[in-house]
Amino acid sequence: MKKLLLIPLLFLCTTVFAATDVSPASNEGEVPLEAKSVSTQHSVEIGGRVIEYTATAGLDIIRNNDGDDIGLFGYTAYVRDSDESQNRPLLFAYNGGPGSASIWLHMGVLGPRRIPVDDLEVTGPPPYGAVNNEFSVLDVADLVMMDPVGTGYATIEGVGQPEDFWGVDADIAVASQFIVNYITRNNRWNSPKFVLGESYGGIRTGGVAYELLADYGVGLNGVILVSPFMDAAAARDRFAIDLPHALYLPTLAATAWYHHAIEDRPEDLLAFISEVEDFAINEYAPALMHGTALPDAERAELIRMLSRYTGLSEQYWENSNLRVPHTRFVQELLRNEDTTVGRIDSRFKGRSIDRVADNMQYDPFDAAVHPAYKAGFMHYYNNDLEFKVDRDYSVSGGIYEAWDWLHTLPSGQETLITNTAIDLTEAMTRYPPLRVLIQQGYFDLATPHFVLQYVINHMDLDLSQRSRITVEMYEAGHMMYVHPPSLAKFKQDLSDFITANDGLD
Repeated sequence: MKKLLLIPLLFLCTTVFAATDVSPASNEGEVPLEAKSVSTQHSVEIGGRVIEYTATAGLDIIRNNDGDDIGLFGYTAYVRDSDESQNRPLLFAYNGGPGSASIWLHMGVLGPRRIPVDDLEVTGPPPYGAVNNEFSVLDVADLVMMDPVGTGYATIEGVGQPEDFWGVDADIAVASQFIVNYITRNNRWNSPKFVLGESYGGIRTGGVAYELLADYGVGLNGVILVSPFMDAAAARDRFAIDLPHALYLPTLAATAWYHHAIEDRPEDLLAFISEVEDFAINEYAPALMHGTALPDAERAELIRMLSRYTGLSEQYWENSNLRVPHTRFVQELLRNEDTTVGRIDSRFKGRSIDRVADNMQYDPFDAAVHPAYKAGFMHYYNNDLEFKVDRDYSVSGGIYEAWDWLHTLPSGQETLITNTAIDLTEAMTRYPPLRVLIQQGYFDLATPHFVLQYVINHMDLDLSQRSRITVEMYEAGHMMYVHPPSLAKFKQDLSDFITANDGLD
């Protein structure tokens, strides 16, 4: 992969560019690129203990192999004030997108300050405030939140081009370089090291785990995948591929169960999900493989069962040719109530904008929490961390449309059907101590849990290696930490994973 050189920055960038601009900035006149790093002192109370720490918000210059400035990479580091910091666990974390800043993990669960939101309700209106986060990971590990180029305040600069950053392999290369540069600059090579990625961060993390090991000799203690997207062929139900429809079905059913949209609704959610999983893999998937050759009687019975499990009418399943993408499902499920349900967290619901539309027009979950997170974070970043840049902090820009999905596997094979579970498999094979924690919600229609199970089951690992994968489930959605019981469980599961004995079984 193309290597990039990252160096620390000391000053504020004097040229302002829109965070969502997909064109590179000009570097006329060869003016040296400048950026800013600000450190402040704070404390947080976790588990009844007060922890003193240093917060550093900043940007790193990214340079190519010729030494040219090509961009700024954003980060926020939280380091406990301790004489033993060089050996303390160190967690690097980011969100996904591609094109999402780390604001969600940062202010939702990991950082020492948290933006409280109202589960299942619209949070608001302003003012919003960050509160002491008793669920922060800072009691067991130092933390570095990462904002890749094009997110947050991180931008393309100098002679940089979108292709230097906005693609599967380029993104993995830059993230890996930043991590290595950080641990070198801060003398953290002897620290136990963990990488956590949410959503598309799963694709990034699978690649980073392999690249850190293969190219830099960095053996991670652990990888944490939160609601991960890793296999594009299994996780996209909007294309003419049958597999995702079978894998999405249990989450469609769980959503219908939650909203009491099915008849003879069972009391036990997990037993119901297990029943639908069995149906999906043993009856629904094989039937889809038959296509138009499926006998009429089998088709009719299949439609009856699909309607029973999802709450959608038999006629709707018939008209949809047995395949209902989740973006249509969330619009159709409660259509008669003039209501659409969430995609990121299907427990959420909101009023439909267009009652006859085929697909969702917005996500009620995003509408419920986004304004609180953005406003609360900006107030915290500008005031508590004293980091100010004269441009918008891009939570999610237009990077997705410019993304290059071509990926080079460890074998050297290039593929457009991205699947970095293959990269993670090779990293676990080459480096047996590597452990994996996966945290996943049952009501996640962005990255459904049965897709995750399929991906795990298709990782070419032996029983010993599989024993080093831990899966924790939550009765919430993609960002399970907005659900108070899941927030507490998330913290406990993550802490247990970080502090576990890293010796080989």
